[in-house]
Amino acid sequence: MSEAGATAGRQNSTTQNASSSSSTNSTSNSQSAVERMLKQLRSNPLVMLLFAAAASIAVVAALFMWASSPDYRVLYSNLSEADGGRIIAELDSRGVPYRFSEGGQALLVPSDQIHTLRLQLAEQGLPRGGNLGLELMDTQAFGISQFAEQVNFQRGLEGELARSIESLGPVERVRVHLSLAKPSVFIRDREPAKASVILTLVPGRALGEGQVNAIVHMVSGSVPELAADNVTVVDQNGRLLSTDTTKGSDLDGTQLAYIAEVERSYQQRIEHILTPILGSTNVRAQVAAQIDFSRREQTSERYGPNQPPNEAAIRSRQLSLSFDGDDPLASGIPGALSNTPPGTAPSPINQADGEGEEGGEDAPADALRSLRQEDVVNYEVDRSVEHVQHRLGQVERLSAAVVVNYREVANDAGEIERVALTDVEVAQIERLVQQAIGFSQVRGDQIEVVNSPFADTREEIEETVWWKDPEIRAMASTLGRYLLVAIVALLLYLLILRPLIKRYTQTPLAAPAAMPGRTLTASVGGEGDEDESEDTTFDESDDTYSGQPKRRRKTSLYEHNLNDLREMAQEDPRMVAMIIRSWMNANE
Repeated sequence: MSEAGATAGRQNSTTQNASSSSSTNSTSNSQSAVERMLKQLRSNPLVMLLFAAAASIAVVAALFMWASSPDYRVLYSNLSEADGGRIIAELDSRGVPYRFSEGGQALLVPSDQIHTLRLQLAEQGLPRGGNLGLELMDTQAFGISQFAEQVNFQRGLEGELARSIESLGPVERVRVHLSLAKPSVFIRDREPAKASVILTLVPGRALGEGQVNAIVHMVSGSVPELAADNVTVVDQNGRLLSTDTTKGSDLDGTQLAYIAEVERSYQQRIEHILTPILGSTNVRAQVAAQIDFSRREQTSERYGPNQPPNEAAIRSRQLSLSFDGDDPLASGIPGALSNTPPGTAPSPINQADGEGEEGGEDAPADALRSLRQEDVVNYEVDRSVEHVQHRLGQVERLSAAVVVNYREVANDAGEIERVALTDVEVAQIERLVQQAIGFSQVRGDQIEVVNSPFADTREEIEETVWWKDPEIRAMASTLGRYLLVAIVALLLYLLILRPLIKRYTQTPLAAPAAMPGRTLTASVGGEGDEDESEDTTFDESDDTYSGQPKRRRKTSLYEHNLNDLREMAQEDPRMVAMIIRSWMNANE
């Protein structure tokens, strides 16, 4: 039993040793296969050369793709989720690359496609901006209540107004709130319409007073029974942009802009008249204007002194003349008797001379019994009535300050130096300024002309202007990218590709001739292996060697191969030993 157990134990140990040896052999075989493949790669110089060339080309291609990558710019910013999804789906369908900004607030696309994409997306109504217009009335259901219909109309009107206001350049987003008028049969219960507009302006932009008034009047004119005083405009910072027009005495932005425009106009007049004489960089002017914005009306009635009657104008004249004498008209009781003409008067021929003369002398005294004459003449008194309405924004007073630079004059040494102007020249400049602005001593205008040297800032401007140009910066960035790619490609060629190409493709040079009697021995071997040696003796005095080119070529090839074997033995002696072992096994 003991012998059988010992035999079984030996068999088990033999089996374990066999299994362990098989696993060791498989591991060694795999390792040897890997080592064999690496040795083959090392022995083949083209593999390393191709690998280095491929890596260099890959690096240069990656850098070139990075340098030629498009510049991304903002297509839209602060989009709603619905609009963002629609725009991204449209960009995916068109195959347009896009990115998001760091905060996710802006959608970026290549700069060369930004304008085309905006037009194409606008054709499809994108982005909608979340402002629904009167298209809400097209999709409302049948049988909707009057209240819901009124709410949809108000929402549509708010959306249309928001779209119109968003078309302005400085405005980025708008929200409009309307409180429509509520009619009532009782006047005390009527409520006027009101509106509130909240503007989100583009960063760095601002609305002027005229633009705000335009928004106010546009909203007022679009909503029934909405007065301009009931429209409130607020920006994203909570500042009130609209002003109360009922307070006419308050100073508003329009008046300030008018004052600035008047002052700028007078300043340009001064600079334009002095620039041809002194130069554009040698004169500076500032004007302060006092403007009267008060509204005044004046009516006056004046009477002139009395004038002589002959020279005065006659306003009216009444002349009354009454005569009381024999009445030739019919008189008495109306009837046939009173209407009967008197008897025929006797002919003057038949009258006696005395009767006719007596009657002629007494006739005027008897006929002119009573005469009354009244003449009333009214003369016009001098009177003047004057109604004056004073002009709004009239200039009350002007103050002008002018600074003139020193004149540059060449001295005797030929150097440029600054010289002050003479008093005559300063007085002449002052007279020109007075004529340019319409100087009035009655208004109390003041002008001050000072001759002082200016600080020289031309060098600073020349040094800082050119590199601050955005176009130059963009061009420099693009050129820098391509220059970096070129430098990396050059370094890869000089440091990697060129040494490899030179190493594996250079033609070997002929070995120098050996000294007379010297023996060249090449030995290749490994540990525990036999050595093989070949002796070759060259004699420089041998005419046969020097006169036979064929033998020289063979000798050079032999020496080249011998040098390669030496390098191979130094780099990988085990591989050389395995080759020699295989040769020895084949000979056996």
